[in-house]
Amino acid sequence: MADQTDNHPRIPISADPATREAHQHARDLELSTAWERHEAMQPLCAFGDLGLCCTICYMGPCRIDPFSQEDIRGACGAGRDTISARNFTRAVSAGAAAHSDHARGVCHTLIDTAQGKAQGYQVSDPAKLRRLAVELGLKAEGVPVNDLAARVGQELLNDFGRSEGFVHFASRAPQAQQERWTRAASTPRAVDREVVECMHRTHEGVDADYRSLILQAARCALADGWGGSMIATELQDVLFGSPRPLRSRVNLGVLQADTVNVVVHGHEPVLSEMLARAARETEIIEYARSRGAAGITLAGICCTANEILMRQGMPVAGNFLQQELAISTGAVETMVVDVQCVMPGIAGMAKHFHTHVITTSEKARIPGVSHVQFDERKALDIARQILRGAADNFRRRDPARVNIPPHSMDLVAGFTAENTFHHLGGTFRGSYRPLNDGIMAGRLRGVAGVVGCNTVRAPHDYHHLAVVRELLKQDVLVVETGCAAIACAKAGMMTPEAAMEYAGRGLREICQATGLPPVLHMGSCVDNSRILMACTEMVREGGIGDDISQLPVAAVAAEAMSEKAVAIGLYAVASGITTWFHPAPRVLGSRAVLEYLTGGIEKDFGARWVFEPDPARIAAGIVAHLDAKRAALKLAPMLYPADLAGVA
Repeated sequence: MADQTDNHPRIPISADPATREAHQHARDLELSTAWERHEAMQPLCAFGDLGLCCTICYMGPCRIDPFSQEDIRGACGAGRDTISARNFTRAVSAGAAAHSDHARGVCHTLIDTAQGKAQGYQVSDPAKLRRLAVELGLKAEGVPVNDLAARVGQELLNDFGRSEGFVHFASRAPQAQQERWTRAASTPRAVDREVVECMHRTHEGVDADYRSLILQAARCALADGWGGSMIATELQDVLFGSPRPLRSRVNLGVLQADTVNVVVHGHEPVLSEMLARAARETEIIEYARSRGAAGITLAGICCTANEILMRQGMPVAGNFLQQELAISTGAVETMVVDVQCVMPGIAGMAKHFHTHVITTSEKARIPGVSHVQFDERKALDIARQILRGAADNFRRRDPARVNIPPHSMDLVAGFTAENTFHHLGGTFRGSYRPLNDGIMAGRLRGVAGVVGCNTVRAPHDYHHLAVVRELLKQDVLVVETGCAAIACAKAGMMTPEAAMEYAGRGLREICQATGLPPVLHMGSCVDNSRILMACTEMVREGGIGDDISQLPVAAVAAEAMSEKAVAIGLYAVASGITTWFHPAPRVLGSRAVLEYLTGGIEKDFGARWVFEPDPARIAAGIVAHLDAKRAALKLAPMLYPADLAGVA
């Protein structure tokens, strides 16, 4: 296999040198990774890629010829617009279900903690707990912390299945955006209700109108962004502590040749937090030393990595497409996984090494690997059991097969919607006023949220890095989550010093004054809710619009991979944030659906999608969008105009 992708013949499979080296090592050993399996799937099914294959009922599957000028219909009479919108809505439903089910588990953990049933957990941020209680209309004064935690957990758990009303946090959105939702009948009700309604509407013989379907998809996505994901973020802060800026390191080079290496991978931090705690215990460290190791290195992949990075400062081994490569280093004793973005291919890779893969969720099993059922009542004991097993496995490692790419990078992470304004304004002047003033004065062009996954359909990390580099040149403050954040961290963009290398003059002046990096790491994928809240705070501070849709902000998911990314993209758009997205969701086969998502939807929500494969054009489009928003607000011209070097 050539070390390139079909669409980018001159670009290696990854912009990251550690990934390129680890992948070459795996190829030398004739091991299969996601790249080899993707190539074996070529050519991809064009009907499926365009969203024109319908498998919903058993009269089919039916498919629509994308090149035909005829009005071709499936067996039930559904045309291309209905089929495309149904497929899109089902993707949004699955993505929202994944993030929201994560939040449901956090609710239960908080309640169990409050009732003394969860081993090792405690309310780590009681001040935030009390603020949430007041917001939810609960009596907080004089109520013991654990009693209050149980009430807050139950009240938010009700957001999954309430029969009347709307999810609590939808009321946080600016009033103008809430009014848009009301007009479009898209205000999110209970999370489970919206997921179920999506599935009901897309059943054969129910909703056949593409706009009606997409508006319900938007309602479901909003139930994720302002419901499930926001609940997960808020309650994880309550349980594990609200993040604060801290330093750590990132990339495969954080794995150590002389330590027991345990990699956590997935999305739910309930177990990984206990692993982080246990890995620091003297008894566990001494146990590892008794097995011949110098100690224990606990590192993360994907969003679990971001969770334990933000709160514990644990190093990050890599993002989505590096999960198999971490095992191929030959230095990982145990990979502990829970849910989401965990490739079954890790089991095949582990067979070639001494690595134990352990699944821990009843919702996610992988054939051929060990399973240790996680139970909050014995959380710390289970974490210790896993770490001791990893230490025992250290003696099975073959040093001759260890090949750790010598690449790692410093980063600063731990930014939130709450703490960022303190860094912008200072301890005694903490507000979003300095950020808004920077935009109004023309030092900052605006803010871009660069989020999302990696995909083998684009060079690993390349789109994220190319877009962010150009935005920084143009004085755009970048906030990131998920695998996109890990990509930029590996490239050295998440240190204060990076402003000198990458930022335009206006952004550089702000970074130098505050000590902030030009790219802010705001957490895992569920923490996109922090970006929603940051936008809300910008509106509340005033001066740059009365609604999120008026702000000079944009969102980017330039290497989208999962249905969760589609749900995130849609709740960003439905919240008023125009969103650049690549590869496009499977809607390109329907002109009506495509035109609505990239144009007509703006009348309903104040924002739209942009499907663009070229990172240079993505960056140029975002800059033009921010300038248009600035012009509409009659803001001052940019203090330091700059050309988009190399951007068409």
